[in-house]
Amino acid sequence: MPRTGSAKRRATCTSPGKRSRAEFSSGPAFAAQQAAEKAVKALYQGLGGEARGHSVTQLLAALPSAARPSEQLVETAKELDKHYIAPRYPNSYPEGAPMDFYTRAEAERAVAGAERVIEHCKSHLFR
Repeated sequence: MPRTGSAKRRATCTSPGKRSRAEFSSGPAFAAQQAAEKAVKALYQGLGGEARGHSVTQLLAALPSAARPSEQLVETAKELDKHYIAPRYPNSYPEGAPMDFYTRAEAERAVAGAERVIEHCKSHLFR
């Protein structure tokens, strides 16, 4: 039987770090994308600018050249951006809930990718 919205709500009540180790869920991937997005927006603020939008890729690409990341980090951001919409919408897949289509490895890659984006931002904020 496919998972329903109530199953998603129960999973959402578990912290992202615990979920990525405890179950296959879309929640940690979405939380990772959000953490990366907020870190880049904090970097913009720290540099005296303002950022709008939700694409980590686009936010990173628009940074001033001194703070712009490597192409490898931009590729990581592209993976994170894929976790912005699908995990939040129950009908983003033909059947079942988004959590039914995520694996532990995907969640772990997303969390690790967010950590790399956060480290990049911290390295330019705390010099």
